[in-house]
Amino acid sequence: MAFCASDSAGVGRGLLFPAAAAVLALVLVGANPSAACYPRVFSFGDSLADTGNYRFVYVNDTSAPVLRPPYGETFFHRATGRFSDGRILLDFIAEELGLPFVRPYLSGRSVEDFAFGANFAVGGATALGPAFFRARGFDIGDQVHLDMEMKWFRELLDLLCPGDLSACSDIMNQSLFMVGEIGGNDYNIPLWNRMPYKTVRTFTPSVIAKISSTITELIKLGAKTLVVPGNLPIGCVPSYLTTFKSNKKEDYEPDTGCIGWLNDFSRYHNKLLMKEIKKLRKRHPAVTIIYGDYYGAAMEIFLFPNRYGIDYPLVACCGGGGTYGISATAICGYGHYNVCGKPKQYGSWDGTHPTEATYKAIARGLLQGTYTQPPISTTTSSCAKLVELGSSTEYKALSDL
Repeated sequence: MAFCASDSAGVGRGLLFPAAAAVLALVLVGANPSAACYPRVFSFGDSLADTGNYRFVYVNDTSAPVLRPPYGETFFHRATGRFSDGRILLDFIAEELGLPFVRPYLSGRSVEDFAFGANFAVGGATALGPAFFRARGFDIGDQVHLDMEMKWFRELLDLLCPGDLSACSDIMNQSLFMVGEIGGNDYNIPLWNRMPYKTVRTFTPSVIAKISSTITELIKLGAKTLVVPGNLPIGCVPSYLTTFKSNKKEDYEPDTGCIGWLNDFSRYHNKLLMKEIKKLRKRHPAVTIIYGDYYGAAMEIFLFPNRYGIDYPLVACCGGGGTYGISATAICGYGHYNVCGKPKQYGSWDGTHPTEATYKAIARGLLQGTYTQPPISTTTSSCAKLVELGSSTEYKALSDL
């Protein structure tokens, strides 16, 4: 299978693990831009999905490590604005759809720039706006948030269908929408700044409500197929393992070495999200809303890393050293940091974001497991018939990514 790997002017896709599940499986039969299940993809989210918007939002932050090597070294051989060493999961999705990497919205200007969709995700983005946090005594800064990303999306619709949004009905009902992963930073930033966990946990219903209202707005605009990812197991992330390092054995999961109470928090978020998705499905029976189980797909890697060729699942490839590959004095791309020789053997790239190898493993796990709800096989009526995973040449192509 040929891959569209050019990345001119910010061409790229960004975000989501479960989204991958849904799409990658939907298109196992192979596709090209003229015959793909979805002719375009629109993505919303944070650094797990950002393929280049960060540089345009924070134009004065020219020293940001993500904007220079070693970021991007594995696949693009240059920094592209992705928070990883190479491709992120939505890059794999675009490739499997037969689409070029979807352009970051802020790098485009014309209708032609968005022929295959747009990516609105920005590193550091939150679901909730800064006012929510300030009202609770915490200044999160002027972060990009879901309402802002939706504002950009409406501006894009005005560009694509000036003066008549109804003219965009085909664009809306034929496109795939990735709503997330989003919400992680609503917890990350306060927790890393030592806000009490019990306080941060109270944010979750509001985070879920914001994701739900965003989905509802997209549906009102005409979206028919949406993938909504859950949160990753944050207790397995090196930055969390370092920040909340404990001398208590019972704080850690015996099978993975991850911090148990943090993973419990991820499961709590995902449980509320799944309940909300169930409600949305009842309200909008003509719309397909797929839950992407990032947590389950990622846990396969932490439980059985050798299956994916990952030797150090809880360690960052790029950082300041230490037990988990990071330190308080050096971060990837800044200070006296270290870079491993083989990123594909590491679970984390910089202590917060996955390596390309991890994204690849999650994509494979989603396809082979049951990490999309409803099951992928029941959501393919508008696409070519799914081939058997075990014998298809296209599946082999995916495994060789």
